[in-house]
Amino acid sequence: MWQIIEENKRKSWFLFFSLGAIMLTMGYVFGFYYGDYEGGTFGLIMAMGLWLILSTVAYFQGDNIMLAVAGAKEVTSENYPQLYNIVEEMKIAGNLPALPKIYIIEDQNLNAFATGIRPEKSAVAITRGLLEKLNRDEIQGVMAHEVGHIINRDVLFMTLAGIMIGCIAMMSDMFWRNHLWGGGRKKSSSNNDSKGEGALVVVAVVLAILAPIFARILYFAASKKREYLADAEAVRLTRNPLGLALALEKISLAPVNKKNINQVVAPLYIVNPLANLEADSLFTTHPPVKNRIKILKTLSSDVDYHAYQNAYNQQLGNKDVLIKTKD
Repeated sequence: MWQIIEENKRKSWFLFFSLGAIMLTMGYVFGFYYGDYEGGTFGLIMAMGLWLILSTVAYFQGDNIMLAVAGAKEVTSENYPQLYNIVEEMKIAGNLPALPKIYIIEDQNLNAFATGIRPEKSAVAITRGLLEKLNRDEIQGVMAHEVGHIINRDVLFMTLAGIMIGCIAMMSDMFWRNHLWGGGRKKSSSNNDSKGEGALVVVAVVLAILAPIFARILYFAASKKREYLADAEAVRLTRNPLGLALALEKISLAPVNKKNINQVVAPLYIVNPLANLEADSLFTTHPPVKNRIKILKTLSSDVDYHAYQNAYNQQLGNKDVLIKTKD
């Protein structure tokens, strides 16, 4: 387990700083576009300041922001004894240092998500619909998946990365608005300077187009594998892969009322309610539900990481190393 956590943390920091590098590059190029070297330096400083401020806010308040946006309300063990018992079982099985806080979202959609900056300060949120329409084993499978995200240190990265992607998109949008309204440096009378300015315009425009796309591809690619890893963690914690498989089936087949779903929270859910559940492209946050169910249903008595890795390779017909563990 610790090898998986350390590997996941290394990948998270790599992706976090990759997204940061995209932000800083955009800040410098856009600043240079509007004001030569001084403008580039100013743009770089502004982008760095924005990156630090947003990262700090996300680190210390990201979990509260996500829960508030989802409309989640904390509940007590007196009102929800079975749910508390399930989460406590997963806490003990996962060797978490503290019991995650438990929240209910008053929504008839079937879903759940986890959040928190570290295992000592984490939370799980479950919709009213899921709580009412799934049996105990299925709820346990869902909660084990979410606790798996906490164990694997996914939720902090997903919160930070989501905010940074939003910032990158905002910077790109601001550039386009200014560019379309005639912003930018004044044209030079020199032919050489004009050529250089033309090249700069091309670079700035290409960056404005590709940076948000590349940032999302990085984020989505990481998110997909994290869902498989959380499924594998749920199997290890519950020793019952069928519980999660049946839960995913019910969630994927249930009708979705999109009016109550916030776009910021949607990628955190166990199944993204705003996405095509069977799509498998560069721009989807989750792998196809049918693939996840297929893997889970092939597992029987073998419920360790190696068994999940083998099922993953066999069912998807690939050789990807999803879980790196020492023999």
